[in-house]
Amino acid sequence: MIILWAIVTGVAVGIISGLVGIAGGAVLVPILYYGFKMNQHMAQGTTIAILLPPTGLLAFLKYYKAGNADLKIGLLLALGLFVGGYFGGMWAQKVPDVILRKVFAVVLAATALEMFFQK
Repeated sequence: MIILWAIVTGVAVGIISGLVGIAGGAVLVPILYYGFKMNQHMAQGTTIAILLPPTGLLAFLKYYKAGNADLKIGLLLALGLFVGGYFGGMWAQKVPDVILRKVFAVVLAATALEMFFQK
């Protein structure tokens, strides 16, 4: 079940990322924290796994060596992001600029508010 959930989450985050042009971590870290019940370090380390080639390899290794990254979930999420990013990017081309900008703002604001007010 965790495999399916990780792939579905990756596809959803990929769609959002492709649609509004944000890095997946802005959406994925809160999902891993709340949905996968990871602590903040584990959520960030696992998110870096999707950035491995080439930008996140050294950061990921530090998190992984400290026990703060789940490689399996990270790779499954990366697979989902690969597929979801394709569809999100395709759909974004059909959305008017003003709507796309507002969706982007709502995604960032909702994520920020949830993380700020969470105890």
